Amino acid sequence: MTTKEKTTEVATQEEQKLLPANNSEQFTSKVLREFGSTAGAIQVTDYQRQLIQGYFIAIDRALKAAEEKRLYKNTNNSDHTYDDPNPITWNTVDLNALALDVVHYARMGLDMMQSNHLSAIPFKNNNRTCKSGTKMYTVTLMPGYNGIQYIALKYALEKPISVTTELVYSTDTFKPIKRSHDNKVESYVFEINNAFDRGEIIGGFGYIEYKEPEKNKLVIMTLKDIMKRRPEKAAGEFWGGTKTVWEKGKKKEVETDGWFEEMCLKTLKREVYSAKNMPRDPKKIDDAYQHMKLQEIRMAEMEAQELIDSNSGQIVIDIENESMTEVKEDTKPEKIPEITDSIDNQPQESEGTVSNLPEF
Repeated sequence: MTTKEKTTEVATQEEQKLLPANNSEQFTSKVLREFGSTAGAIQVTDYQRQLIQGYFIAIDRALKAAEEKRLYKNTNNSDHTYDDPNPITWNTVDLNALALDVVHYARMGLDMMQSNHLSAIPFKNNNRTCKSGTKMYTVTLMPGYNGIQYIALKYALEKPISVTTELVYSTDTFKPIKRSHDNKVESYVFEINNAFDRGEIIGGFGYIEYKEPEKNKLVIMTLKDIMKRRPEKAAGEFWGGTKTVWEKGKKKEVETDGWFEEMCLKTLKREVYSAKNMPRDPKKIDDAYQHMKLQEIRMAEMEAQELIDSNSGQIVIDIENESMTEVKEDTKPEKIPEITDSIDNQPQESEGTVSNLPEF
């Protein structure tokens, strides 16, 4: 775990201490009721309940960040005709749809308090409205690259003893050793020749090791392979290039380095831990896993997969227009809102306030 990931984990643990128990517990009960009304009654363990309470923190933080971005854009629009009038709050969230994700992923064991395990993605659903007339949002949960690693190992046909993933730079030495008549074990030679100036990224590799060395697998990706998986609408904030900023109420395109190395590594990890390279055990496949695969298909159709990996819970996607907007991360532990009335009977909040929870 990196220093950044450790810091994030400590921060989320502190948030959990600040969370009023009644809010998270009522959220858990509501989610289980909603799930039962759609998919049938289900029992969850104490640990799974704890995970769901953590989901509450992460989702609430995602909604707040997205709402702040909406308000910021509205304030800075030179023509307020284009303001977005649809608040992103608990009062406008489709809890029935959210319950399916929450319960399935809790049963899988994914933890939103862990870095890049699971991301909360709010979608504006232009086909549904609240009684107030504003659009409703569907919050979808999707695994990040650490979550995909966890899932791959959990459902693996044969669990590997070790998995190595490395980016390769122009000054590095990398030589694949393929399996042949004289060589029964696939392997590689890798050496970092200049740790302080490794040059440009030229590709990456993953090495999956098993108890029986003859089963070891080497996965190689060129930079071209990696870039093929870069979304067509990838944000410069993450992949580098240009990004849109606001200056004195006007849009401006600026150059940014983004997080190119991190994005390349995440893409590599996704490939290495894919079912293609680490086969799943059909006997282990359950409803939760099948639900996850259906969600992946849905997200792929919207060309949003990369933004999911890179920024947990910080995107609002307009289903009708397929437009994507990044929302900056709010690193401060937020005050959990008071629980109020049901979703459809709630009066809309004034702009600038944190979303209230419907009564669970």
